[in-house]
Amino acid sequence: MVTVPFQAMLTVDTIPESFIRKFGSPPNISVHGLLAAFLTHGDPEDLVKYDLWKSVWPTRKDFEDSMPCLWPRDLRISNSEYDGADISHPSRAIFLSPSISGRWNTLRNRKIQQKECEYESHHQNLLAQQEKRLRTAWDSALAVFPDTDWETFSYYWFIVNTRSFYYVMPGNDPPEDRNDALALVPFADYFNHSDIACDADFNGKEYTFRAAKSYERGEEIFMCYGAHPNDFLFAEYGFFLEENEWEVLYLDDIVFRILSPSDRDELRLQQYYGEYRRNYQMTSAGVCYRTEIVACMKYMTRKDWRNYVLGISTKGVNAAKSLSIIQGWIRAYMKEADKTLAALNLKQESSQGSDEDRGKLEMLLRRWRQIRVLCDEAFKAVSC
Repeated sequence: MVTVPFQAMLTVDTIPESFIRKFGSPPNISVHGLLAAFLTHGDPEDLVKYDLWKSVWPTRKDFEDSMPCLWPRDLRISNSEYDGADISHPSRAIFLSPSISGRWNTLRNRKIQQKECEYESHHQNLLAQQEKRLRTAWDSALAVFPDTDWETFSYYWFIVNTRSFYYVMPGNDPPEDRNDALALVPFADYFNHSDIACDADFNGKEYTFRAAKSYERGEEIFMCYGAHPNDFLFAEYGFFLEENEWEVLYLDDIVFRILSPSDRDELRLQQYYGEYRRNYQMTSAGVCYRTEIVACMKYMTRKDWRNYVLGISTKGVNAAKSLSIIQGWIRAYMKEADKTLAALNLKQESSQGSDEDRGKLEMLLRRWRQIRVLCDEAFKAVSC
């Protein structure tokens, strides 16, 4: 479909070395931040070749309308260290989903011991992760360019965040932080996302995109941004799909509330504690095997549970007890959806805000209705 030569791309390898050296050696800034800083402070002569491309980029207002990170504080309360909102007030409802905000309306009065539960979670606590990356890049840019304008820099940061492609030169090892494997690829960033896979390949000289299916004249061609659930798409790109084959909700916070410190230690030992992309998941088809394993822990003796996990014996396994525990976890998510939907409906009815604010509320309502439907489907699936 499209071939983009390396010379047309914006990467850490196409930014002038004289600009990169301003940040030290090695540069004291993320690749993401460096790209944003170059678009903000680069020599106009180096940037002029991107003018036609930049003319079709989203505006800052487009991001403010769709990206939760830029929404008014009352709509984007989260567990981010940059939030600062007082959630102890009884009227402070949390409108973003737990995967994005890291907070709950129905569970927040019983605080989880976060340090006991910490592990890398690519698809959870999304807003806090995003804001930390942005603020760290901003601080690095300010250290070199003290007159950096927040709105301009953050705009370009979101341009890079929403329009970049995976980039590692052939023969080089991937960076430790996946967010440093970024490049902007002209024209290819016009493709909208779908869960229809396409073939994207970078060989060091060019980025090539091939369609995974045949298209009719006039039919939109999509590409896949990755196997991401809707909350990730919402937080990182400002949209979500009506139908998403990778849709998933996470039960981690609910599950953790019934785990003792010794339970957590045992789960770590047996490699069933939450880990990167291996969390306690719920889909429309039910819950993952890891979730079922934790449910068994709550009624089996430790010896029987260990033998079960190791595949030695099924002694002590009780399907009815497991089902009851899992149904309780799903009901807890249903309760969260119902409470948040009620709060959103109330806010929408009483809102005197702009059309933009009403649009944000409608996005949140649509997302929570999706979540409620998924809970219903999961409950039916596990009960069959």
